[in-house]
Amino acid sequence: MSETVSEQQGTGQAKGRLYGVGLGPGDPSLMTVRAVQVIAEADVIAYHSARHGRSIARSIAAGHLRADHIEEALVYPVTTESTDHPGGYRGALDEFYEASAARLAAHLDAGRTVAVISEGDPLFYGSYQHMHKRLADRYPTEVIPGVTSVSAAAARLGTPLVEADEVLTILPGTLPEEELTARLAATDAAVVMKLGRTFPTVRRALERSGRMPEARYVERATMAGERTDRLAAIDADSVPYFSVAVVPSRIASPTPEPAPAPAPAAAPEAGHGEVVVVGTGPAGPLWLTPESRGALAAAEDLVGYTTYLDRVPVRPGQLRHGSDNKVESERAELALDLARRGRRVAVVSGGDPGVFAMATAVLEVASQDPYRSVPVRVLPGVTAANAAAARAGAPLGHDYAVISLSDRLKPWEVIAERLRSAVAADLVLALYNPGSRSRTWQVAKARELLLEHRAPDTPVVLARDVGGPEESVRTVHLTDLDPTQVDMRTILLIGSSQTQAVHRDDGTEIVWTPRRYPEG
Repeated sequence: MSETVSEQQGTGQAKGRLYGVGLGPGDPSLMTVRAVQVIAEADVIAYHSARHGRSIARSIAAGHLRADHIEEALVYPVTTESTDHPGGYRGALDEFYEASAARLAAHLDAGRTVAVISEGDPLFYGSYQHMHKRLADRYPTEVIPGVTSVSAAAARLGTPLVEADEVLTILPGTLPEEELTARLAATDAAVVMKLGRTFPTVRRALERSGRMPEARYVERATMAGERTDRLAAIDADSVPYFSVAVVPSRIASPTPEPAPAPAPAAAPEAGHGEVVVVGTGPAGPLWLTPESRGALAAAEDLVGYTTYLDRVPVRPGQLRHGSDNKVESERAELALDLARRGRRVAVVSGGDPGVFAMATAVLEVASQDPYRSVPVRVLPGVTAANAAAARAGAPLGHDYAVISLSDRLKPWEVIAERLRSAVAADLVLALYNPGSRSRTWQVAKARELLLEHRAPDTPVVLARDVGGPEESVRTVHLTDLDPTQVDMRTILLIGSSQTQAVHRDDGTEIVWTPRRYPEG
């Protein structure tokens, strides 16, 4: 119950009471006891309808209407068609809502009880909400919740919407296709409402997000003409407004026992097995793209360096194959073998998988027999360099080079030559893998080399554990760069001759490289 003003206003006549009454999804037997009680006691029953005059809300409540009820039919001036109203579609509706609220206010001022009935729940995409916003601060008000179409659809499908820690996303089909696609890809379960003429857009979004195989269709749940089916089987021309698309829970069974390492097997079921290399960004879920989040949720197997796998939430039914950081080829082969057996596999990589990470290892193995026919996709992620740059300001605002200081896979002489070439070209440098417990001298050698070409006061951003619990981002001069303060969780951004480090009035320091070069 939502009481918004006192029962009595001053010493005059008591004002009437406003009710927003949820009627449920359509079957009159699903109305709540309180909804029936309020309708029975009300003086005025108000309901919305299109210009044809038929009201679904009224049809649901019809068995409880009395002959002496005052009925207020609030007839929309437009639904989906165009209008010549000077304020356009929104202007026409706003004018209608104001006029409708004034009609109901006249009854309330006369002391009558007004029940605005609404299918579903009054405050869940309900028409009542427009009256509530205009009247509830002026009259005693109570909102009666109702069973939503979402709950009715799940009940009719007989499948859980969400379980455990899954997230349910409810979307209007009127969203742009790109937005629908991103949100469908990112969530565990979803319901898309307001189909009708939006159905082709929703269908494309489900296909693009990879959720079409899971999608179900429910039309007029609990009402006459109810229909359920796989969404892929539905003809777009047959879809009414009162229908929803449901992508239900992905949890079908308890987590199985870990599978043994795959042995050579026959070719997988056509079109089923694949490897998706997923970039998780530099830290936790805030850095995941919607597409990557969806791919991780949809995978049957997760393969990756254990530290990166730990960033991915545990999901019932998924198998996790963690390993050490120095067995990239073995991880790639494991993932491709699983996919050959028909499994959907996500290879988990930190940052962007194509920047000193797992995409190269997977594609290298996938280019060899017997893996040439295994589908492989690479999904981008936020790179450590870009994350660090954003924390510092915009040091990568102009041309820059990305170089790994690790000499595990290439000799130091190659690294040194590339550093000389990049610094001679006056590029900002993003230096990955600058040091570790077994590599302590590379940063000192790189600083020595850079100081041959860069001013001692060149800004250097030291960014450690960006996005993580031990995040530290600070700026020093190149000459003051201390190798003992650098480890494998640190990335270095070395400014060009144009890079600026500026102290602002709030005490912060920002680092940025102008996009315009001198005489450019």
